[in-house]
Amino acid sequence: MPTHHTRRIGVAAAVTALAVSLSACGGDSDEPSDKAGSGATHSVQTAMGEVKVPDDPKRVVVLDTDALDSAVTLGITPVGATTAVADVPFSTYLPADKLKGIKPVGLIAEPNLEAIAALKPDLILSSKVRDEKNYKPLSAIAPTVFSDTTGPNWRENFELHADALGRTAEAKKIAADYDTRVTSLTTALGGPEAAQKTKFGFVRFVEGADTRLYLNDTFVGSIFGDLGVGRPANQDKDGFSLDISPEKIDQADADVIFYSTYGDPKKAKETDVIGGPLWKNLTAVKQKTAFKVDDNLWMLGIGYTGAGQVLDEMEKNYGGAS
Repeated sequence: MPTHHTRRIGVAAAVTALAVSLSACGGDSDEPSDKAGSGATHSVQTAMGEVKVPDDPKRVVVLDTDALDSAVTLGITPVGATTAVADVPFSTYLPADKLKGIKPVGLIAEPNLEAIAALKPDLILSSKVRDEKNYKPLSAIAPTVFSDTTGPNWRENFELHADALGRTAEAKKIAADYDTRVTSLTTALGGPEAAQKTKFGFVRFVEGADTRLYLNDTFVGSIFGDLGVGRPANQDKDGFSLDISPEKIDQADADVIFYSTYGDPKKAKETDVIGGPLWKNLTAVKQKTAFKVDDNLWMLGIGYTGAGQVLDEMEKNYGGAS
């Protein structure tokens, strides 16, 4: 992801002072004064230890796409959220009406602490891998719940988010519905045995970087695992990705390939690779089971709503071809 810069508070103490000031006087913001909720609290076990949070938070700020997916999936519209890059929508796959009114608070891993404090949140959701350096000033603003990381642990992270948001009952139903959907798609693929014999791969063309073959410790890899499909031997490994040059695209060989592009297709080398002989010789390409998919969804849709739409794309593409 390209590096971008946002204005941030230079001294954490200044943010802490601002948060205390807003809390003490109620602030001069024109935001609705529904912060208090019921007033009751409960404790949540997080990556940073035990945190006491409101039972019914009303003003939630989310600092990563998985937390945004969790909140919206559970029927909550956050008051603030970060974006993956500057000047882009919060999400291209979540329902637009569920994103109305959300205020931007910087970039993922580069949150604007002053903007967060100005929203007077009563709960902040993020992860240790993204925002460990900001944990103290964020905690001074509002109770802050961190998962350890993001990506392959999205189901466990959703449970943590649901606990923090006071929506555990709703979360259980959402998880059960997803499991039912996975079982249905596995059946459509011919059943568990046929699915296991079919090797699935994911290729991402990235502007400014090598092409990536996604391994098991990724959001995409976790969905392949849920479906019980097979994986090419060189991709059936722990880790994030196997990075290759265009001259080694033959390493992407699989029975079924989903691929996406980050950035300009020409600069990401997708145009040249797709038009070349090595790509055309891949098993999936020859069998017409190589499908281009939405990069924003497959890379940023880390949650149950995103996963459900990924399954929809898989069924629409491969289900119709098989």
